[in-house]
Amino acid sequence: MLKILFLCTGNSCRSQMAEGWAIHLKGGVLHPCSAGIETHGLNPIAVEVMAEAGVDISGHRSKHLDELRDVDFDHVITVCGNAHESCPVFPGNTRVRHVGFDDPPRLAKTAATDEEARKHYRRVRDEIRAFVETLPEALDS
Repeated sequence: MLKILFLCTGNSCRSQMAEGWAIHLKGGVLHPCSAGIETHGLNPIAVEVMAEAGVDISGHRSKHLDELRDVDFDHVITVCGNAHESCPVFPGNTRVRHVGFDDPPRLAKTAATDEEARKHYRRVRDEIRAFVETLPEALDS
């Protein structure tokens, strides 16, 4: 089973969504984890929109990359530019790949209503799902 780390800045939204989708869609093929360069806590709107799609991430918690330093990952996927730029070197044969997604909390700041804000989260949630559906095959390209 491939060990994959989804890495973002605060492990609050995008990497949590990716881990949730990977468990839900690819649990028999992938061993997914998520972490951040920092920890910002689990984003409640991310939890809400994932639940709308039938994926429960409410039991996840925001983890710092250091908590997983002893795990020998096959692949690290950075899901935001900051994490990609700050990504440390991983030992062994770990392959690092960047697949960036928009930051829903940043986009939601300019939303006029809560519903408009949630549209950003839902769009990114669905984009992450579409990417996760391509795994693990997409990692060979």
